[in-house]
Amino acid sequence: MNVYDSARMADVLAPLGFDQSDRPDEADLVILNTCHIREKAAEKVFSELGRLRRIKEARAAIGKRMLLAVAGCVAQAEGEEVLRRAPFVDIVLGPQTYHRLPEMVARASRGTGAVLDTEFPAEPKFDFLPEARAEGRSAFLAIQEGCDRFCSYCVVPYTRGAEYSRPAEAVLAEARALAAQGVREITLLGQNVNGWHGEPGEDLATLLTALARIDGLERLRYMTSHPRDLGESLIAAHRDLPQLMPFLHLPIQSGSDRILRAMNRGHDRDDYRRLADQLRAARPDLALSSDFIVGFPGETEADFQDTLDLIAEIGFVQTYSFKYSPRPGTPAAALPDQIPEKVKEARLAEVQALLHRQTEAFSQACVGREMAVLLDRPGRYEGQLLGRSPYMQPVHVRNPGGQIGDVVRLRITAVHPNSLEAIPA
Repeated sequence: MNVYDSARMADVLAPLGFDQSDRPDEADLVILNTCHIREKAAEKVFSELGRLRRIKEARAAIGKRMLLAVAGCVAQAEGEEVLRRAPFVDIVLGPQTYHRLPEMVARASRGTGAVLDTEFPAEPKFDFLPEARAEGRSAFLAIQEGCDRFCSYCVVPYTRGAEYSRPAEAVLAEARALAAQGVREITLLGQNVNGWHGEPGEDLATLLTALARIDGLERLRYMTSHPRDLGESLIAAHRDLPQLMPFLHLPIQSGSDRILRAMNRGHDRDDYRRLADQLRAARPDLALSSDFIVGFPGETEADFQDTLDLIAEIGFVQTYSFKYSPRPGTPAAALPDQIPEKVKEARLAEVQALLHRQTEAFSQACVGREMAVLLDRPGRYEGQLLGRSPYMQPVHVRNPGGQIGDVVRLRITAVHPNSLEAIPA
């Protein structure tokens, strides 16, 4: 979502004459788009601001001004704290306000003081954004924001607000515009994307069906999902829509029912098992990805073993795993029995080792298989192109029999540390 938001901020600034720069020391405006979901990510913001302050002062010394902005969820949660700790910041804006960024830049340029805008606007920001600009053959498309689930560890409901679903026609119009620019794969985004709903009778499955009818769109994905909102219609869409890739990111967070209750997830491990079985029955080649948090307050060795057992049972091809990080204002931060850091580190290392073995085993099992690969960029060598498999694996191939933007049949021949190697099928 932050990648999408960053691209849309660039879109709203383009009419003011701004273009993106690879070098902060040459930039007239630097925006840090931030995440608040873990403490480490939030603290990185202040470390980066210290580096940017020196660049800003160096530019000022030669008569060049640099505006410095902090956007996103850290800005939303800690806007006043950002300005207190970093008074050299010119603009602080929340994730629901970046459609007003040109106005903020104009105000900050007048030098009358820092601009702070973290109010949740009454009007949806999407109504005021220009047409999205494609930057490749794959694109993100936000269809839903916010979350009403209030997992006990999560700041998203406080930083992104209540759930909001974009109207179906607005989503379809943006998708058509992206397809007209050469996009072949779209990933639908939302904090709780499968909670998207439109008019009565419209859910994510009906939206995916409509998107699949757009000429030129050959691949569809969506993330991030909540198990509670994955119903029969969406499972059927995985069966019925060839454009919907056989890869689903479905976070569970823990394999312990006791911890899942403490997390306020609203499902248990058996619910997740049933969903995995139903999805694989509908689409036998479907692979799952997930999120795991270790060291949640009160997590015992037995709870952690439940997580390891569930991972071993379900099998995942990609995962994101983290140590629990207390976030201010969340119920979990006030729970007793916070786990010592060394215990969290040991558990994270163990769970990541298991998950890595599963990812490696899946990659090795791909050798000899034929896959449809979307070619999306040139490789390092003459005649080489890079692409993505249906399971989001990077694939490189020489002389693939197609060009960038094509979906070609390839046979996987080798596994490398971060990619697959292939030849034309």
